[in-house]
Amino acid sequence: MPAAAGREPEGRRDARPPAPAEGGAHRSATAARIEAAYRRIAEADRPEVWITLRDEDSVLAEALGAQTRLAAGEDLPLAGMLYAVKDNIDVRGLPTTAARPSFAYTAERDATAVARLRAAGAVCLGKTNLDQFATGLVGTRSPYGPVRAAADPDLIAGGSSSGSAVAVALGIADFALGTDTAGSGRVPAALNGIVGVKASLGLVPADGVVPASPSYDCVTVFAPDLATATTAIRVMSGPSPTDPAGRDWPADTVLAAPPRPRIAVPTDANLTALDPEFRPLWKEALAAFDAERTPIDVQPLLDAALLLYEGALLAERYAAFGRHLRADDADPTVAEIVERSGKFTAADFVADQQRLRAACRDAEALLDGFDALILPTAPLHPTIAAVQADPIGVNAAMGTYTNFVNLLDMAAVAIPAGRAGTKGFGVSVIAPAFRDQVAVDLAARAQGVPAPLFAPNGAGLVVFGAHLTGMPLNHQLTDLGARFAGEVRTAPAYRMYELDTEPPKPLVVRTENGASLPGERWLLSPAALGRFLDALPAPMTLGKVELDDGTWTTGFVANRPAGEDITAAGGWRARTA
Repeated sequence: MPAAAGREPEGRRDARPPAPAEGGAHRSATAARIEAAYRRIAEADRPEVWITLRDEDSVLAEALGAQTRLAAGEDLPLAGMLYAVKDNIDVRGLPTTAARPSFAYTAERDATAVARLRAAGAVCLGKTNLDQFATGLVGTRSPYGPVRAAADPDLIAGGSSSGSAVAVALGIADFALGTDTAGSGRVPAALNGIVGVKASLGLVPADGVVPASPSYDCVTVFAPDLATATTAIRVMSGPSPTDPAGRDWPADTVLAAPPRPRIAVPTDANLTALDPEFRPLWKEALAAFDAERTPIDVQPLLDAALLLYEGALLAERYAAFGRHLRADDADPTVAEIVERSGKFTAADFVADQQRLRAACRDAEALLDGFDALILPTAPLHPTIAAVQADPIGVNAAMGTYTNFVNLLDMAAVAIPAGRAGTKGFGVSVIAPAFRDQVAVDLAARAQGVPAPLFAPNGAGLVVFGAHLTGMPLNHQLTDLGARFAGEVRTAPAYRMYELDTEPPKPLVVRTENGASLPGERWLLSPAALGRFLDALPAPMTLGKVELDDGTWTTGFVANRPAGEDITAAGGWRARTA
C-alpha cells in the first residue's frame, strides 16, 4: 500500500475515466486515470479502507489490455473504469480474507460477478475492508481497523461493506462491489452520500462470495451516481451455472415505473428510531418523489426483520462460518452474535422458515396497489466511539429499515438525501422482487436524472396513434409496465388512414406510394406484448414495420387500407392537434 500523506480532501473529485483516445494518447489517458486513483489513495490517508491493494503497474497493464480490446471493436461498457471489491468476494490471484487473516486463501478464479466486470473492461484496484464475515452494519468489526466515514473520521462508515463505500465516496474508485444480507449494500451508501443498488435475490450470481446467510446474500454496487451503479449491476446480472440460487428475469418483468406512481411511506409512529436531526431531511427527500404518497403502518415489516438475527435463521451464519469463530483473530462481537444460534433446534429453524413465509404473504398484501415503499435507509449515523460502547445495540438500530428487505424478497435502491452536519442521510426505494426497474426509475426521478435501464431490453413496439404518449390509449402500455424508448420514423413506404372508432385510431399500411410517418418506440416484456396483442380489436394487428434507418421492428400495421387517407397530415399528432 502506498504511503499515506496529505490532508482530508474537501469533497469528492471526479474519477470518471477519460474519453477513449488513439495510440500514445490513449495510453497516456489511461495511465493518467490510474495515477490519479493512487494519488487519491495517498491524499485521503485512509489505510483502513484497503485489505489488499494491487500495485499500480499491474492495474495499468490490465487497463491497457482492456483499451486494446476496445480499440479492436469489442463491446466493453465499463472500459476505463476502476473498481474496488469487498474482501469476501473472490478476485483471481488475490487473497480473500473476509476480514479474518487466518481464514485467508488466494482465489483461483473470479467470482462470476467479478468475471463479468473484467470481461466488460473494468479493472479491479484491490480488496476492501469489511465487518468480519460480512456480519454487521457498522464497519468497525475488523482486525484491519474500523473504517471511518468519508466526511468525518469520528463517524462510522457503515457496514459491512464499509471499505467499498468509502473508496467510492473519496473518489478513488468509479464504483465498488459490496454484499448485502441485512443492508450492507445500502447503509454505507447512505452514510457516505453515494448510491447503492441491491438487486432482487439471485439476479447477480453469488458464487465466489464467502457466504454469510446464503439464502439472503446479494452482491451489490456502490457508485457516485445512479447511472454508473446501474450499468455495473446490469453487467453482472444473469444466471450462472455455478450459482444454484441464481434466478433470471421473469417473462412478465415490469420495464418502467408508471407515469404517476403510488408509493407507500411509513407513519410517524414507524419513525421513532429516526435521529431528530434527520427529520427535516426525510421530509425534503419525500417531497422529491413526484408520486401519490400514502402513509401505511410498516411495523409488520420491521417485525419480520427480527427473524434475521434474533430467530433461528441465525443458524445460516453459523453453518456458513461458525467453525472459524474460535480463532484468536475472530471478532468477539461477531462470534457472540453467531454463537447465539446454538440455542435453537432444527425444529426452531423450520418454524421460523414458516413464520417468514407468512411474513412474505402479509408484506405482499400490505404493499398491494403500491409501486414502491420509501424508507429512511438508516435511522442514525453514530460515532465510532458510540459503537464501541454498545457494539450490538447500535448495530441493531442501524438495520431498523433494511433488515427485512432480503428476507421478504425485495429489491432496493439507496440514494443520498443530504447531511445533518457531517452525518450522512439517505432514503431507499424498495420494490417487490423483479420490480428493480421501478425502483431505479423512482430513484432517478427523485434525483432529477435520466433513468438508466437495468431490466432486460424487452420487445420493441412502434405505435403511431392513440397509444402515443399523452394520447387516450397510452395507459394500455404503461399499465403493462412498458418503457418509452424514443421517437422514430418509418421508412418512406407507409400511408396512414383514420378509422371511425372511439377513440379514433390510425391504420398504417405499407404501400409503394408511401411517406415517412412519425411514431414512438416502446419496450415491453414478452408476456406484456402477448397480452397487448391479445387485446387488440380488429382490424388492428401487429406486424413488422421498416424504420428510416433500415431496421425492422414490431408495430401496428394492416394489410389493406380502411377509412380516410390522412397521410398528408404528417402523423397522428399533427392530425389531432
